[in-house]
Amino acid sequence: MQIQPNELQTTFRTISSLITALEKVIRGRSDTIRLVIAALIADGHVLLEDYPGSGKTTLAKTLGGLIGPDQSGSTRFPSRASDPIVNFRRIQFTPDMLPGDVLGVNVFDPKSGRFSFMHGPVFAHIVLADEINRTGPKVQAAFLECMAEKQVTMDNVTRPLDQLFFVLGTQNPLDIAGTYPLPQVQLDRFLLKVPMSYVDSATEFAILENHTAIRDGSSAPTPVCTRSDILAAREVCEQVYIAPSLREAMVEIVQLTRGNPMIQFGASTRAALMLQTATRAWALINGRDHATEDDLRAIAPYVLLHRLRFHAGAGEARKALEALMQPAMEKLVRRALNG
Repeated sequence: MQIQPNELQTTFRTISSLITALEKVIRGRSDTIRLVIAALIADGHVLLEDYPGSGKTTLAKTLGGLIGPDQSGSTRFPSRASDPIVNFRRIQFTPDMLPGDVLGVNVFDPKSGRFSFMHGPVFAHIVLADEINRTGPKVQAAFLECMAEKQVTMDNVTRPLDQLFFVLGTQNPLDIAGTYPLPQVQLDRFLLKVPMSYVDSATEFAILENHTAIRDGSSAPTPVCTRSDILAAREVCEQVYIAPSLREAMVEIVQLTRGNPMIQFGASTRAALMLQTATRAWALINGRDHATEDDLRAIAPYVLLHRLRFHAGAGEARKALEALMQPAMEKLVRRALNG
């Protein structure tokens, strides 16, 4: 199905407004911001990794404030008015947390003699899973169903999460004390894993100089789009054109990760599907209704690296992946040149 011009223009406007608003608060992180917005419109989740104080939490909190409720003002499920949904929730993970602290719990009311469900912080549009690797495996596993199926099951009752549900997880590097490595099955739920490096000296000077304005902008940002705008952008993202030759390159890249002596285990079919979805989103971020080999080359490391486990002799993981992808990318370019 071809994307209509008005749908494309509306989607570009939504994307541009989010990026512009975030760049006013998050300085020197344009690439990270674009990747986060790409995951948002691709209906995926993002894992940000860097040392404390690099702006991960500020980015997530600001994004949550930039997406307002629909014009009706309702922030509840359309089919379950009793289940409240808020725009943004932050979960600060700690070692002593329990799954109920994230999902919610059934509470007994002695007056009525019945149990009532107290909704956990996952019942939100945007969920900041802050320092997710500081909590234990049981709580980490509680996130699996939420992220994969957008629902919560408690005491044999399944409750839907909002259609927009988007997790922006942050984790500290594993060399910091008190961290629990995320298992591979948990990492696979994140569409993108994005490392955040230190900003340059000029950007750091600007942050110090404008700290008050940046702090105020992140604490109470003005919404620039609605929940419906994001859902509409996701529908457009699904219609971005992927040429057969580009899809063949994706399959070849995934196939090359399997049985490779440098890699302990390769990418799954789910990884191939996520690679296609992320490539579509990256094309939209760059103002196109069709994906190109440049989109695939740019987004592939953020989709695949956390799904692969290279052996020690492979060297730096990103360079090893780029070398692995090179034959497929060269073949794709030759096909494009030959028409």
